Amino acid sequence: MTATIEQPGEARWSEVLWGAHAPVSAVLAGGIILHAVNINISATMLPSIVSEIGGQGLYAWNSSLFTLAAILSAAVTGKILNRLGAKISFALSGVIFALGSLITAAAPDMPVMLLGRSVQGIGGGIMFTLCYAMIVFAYPERLWSRAVALLSGTWGIAMLFGPAVGGMFAEFDFWRGGFASLIPVTAVYTVIAWRLLPEVRDSLAPAAPIAYSQLALLAGAVLAVSAGSLMTYPPAAMAGVLLSVILVLVLMRRENTARIRLFPRGAMQPGSPLFLSFAAMSLLIFCVNAEFFMPFYLQRLHGLSPLLAGYIAALVSIGWSSAEVYSARFTGPVMHRTVAAGPLVMLVGTLALAAATPIYSLTGPGLATFLSLALIMVGVGIGMSWPHLNTFALQFTDVSEKENAASALSTIQMFAVSFGTAVAGLVANLSGFNTKNDLDATANSSIWLFTTFAFMAVFAALVSRALIATQRKPQV
Repeated sequence: MTATIEQPGEARWSEVLWGAHAPVSAVLAGGIILHAVNINISATMLPSIVSEIGGQGLYAWNSSLFTLAAILSAAVTGKILNRLGAKISFALSGVIFALGSLITAAAPDMPVMLLGRSVQGIGGGIMFTLCYAMIVFAYPERLWSRAVALLSGTWGIAMLFGPAVGGMFAEFDFWRGGFASLIPVTAVYTVIAWRLLPEVRDSLAPAAPIAYSQLALLAGAVLAVSAGSLMTYPPAAMAGVLLSVILVLVLMRRENTARIRLFPRGAMQPGSPLFLSFAAMSLLIFCVNAEFFMPFYLQRLHGLSPLLAGYIAALVSIGWSSAEVYSARFTGPVMHRTVAAGPLVMLVGTLALAAATPIYSLTGPGLATFLSLALIMVGVGIGMSWPHLNTFALQFTDVSEKENAASALSTIQMFAVSFGTAVAGLVANLSGFNTKNDLDATANSSIWLFTTFAFMAVFAALVSRALIATQRKPQV
């Protein structure tokens, strides 16, 4: 029997999973799991939380503030790593995350809960960003793609555990235990990270400058919409939306003139291929908020248990991940048709949710199955386009800004989630979401919410067509 000799440049999964790099792989995957599970724990338990401590009008703030905090903390993670090194940086993220979990577990009301969620977002954002940043230091270059794939796959798998953990605690009316359980887990993870991670401070290049003014404008845009969602007077709510739009326009202008930018050059120039790529991504991600609101509607309107409601809502992520893996193989004209078709599939899913979610009088296995299929379609629509839009964004970026493009992809995704949740919360609250013990009002809010998502799917389809048109133009 002849042994196969591995070429020097050949990458094998065994090196990442079972070889000398296995301890580091376990630490980085663990950080991804902790952050991902926390997101779904919160979404599944939130209906139980508002039933006990109130604050239903602030429902969407739990996601928007958490994600916004993660964006801002991710932006400064490079400087933290550069100044403190890997071990202390991971320890700091763990301490902050555990503190946020403690605050949420003890929260007597929704404002304190939001404080805890924001602190969790800061710790989770630093931890999540550190996990990806460590790849270039902990692995040889030939294993980088394998390490990225490991963390991406870990995220998808971890999203399946969140509903189970959150659902079990909610089933026993012990949601505080769900957050409290994260504290010892985080403590153990922090100790393991300290022992197993290499110290990389001497290998670090100077951290890139931070675009503080653009980050402030980005945060202001999310907070303006979130504040508008608290207003019961529609003109006041629209004023929040108008202010948010103004801040986004100022951000775009600032990006086109500033020396220190948050995004690659051309990303904020309307009509450019890079702008269209980011716009299509943002509109697709906007609709992923169906996953955040569905546990509430499934429990309140359709009487499902927290565990089952959480898993049905998670079908969006499952559809996204599955479609992304399958769609990534497409190239050329097939790829273009897939990018154009993704938003249309998502449109069908959102329209189905708008039509079926409010029908609480027909609750049963048949309707639950229909809603499940609709949620899968929303996820599939995102997954069909997602890998190609990411590739487009990198292709349209100048070679000197590739690193900035990679971080911008994460920023755009998190901003779209945060901003989209804030807008969705505003629409839902204005249409009856905040009305207690009134199923008709709750049902009405679901119609408006998913119809809003459908409009976003239409805009995504138009933007995707414009993007594909730029690719079909003959090169001069």
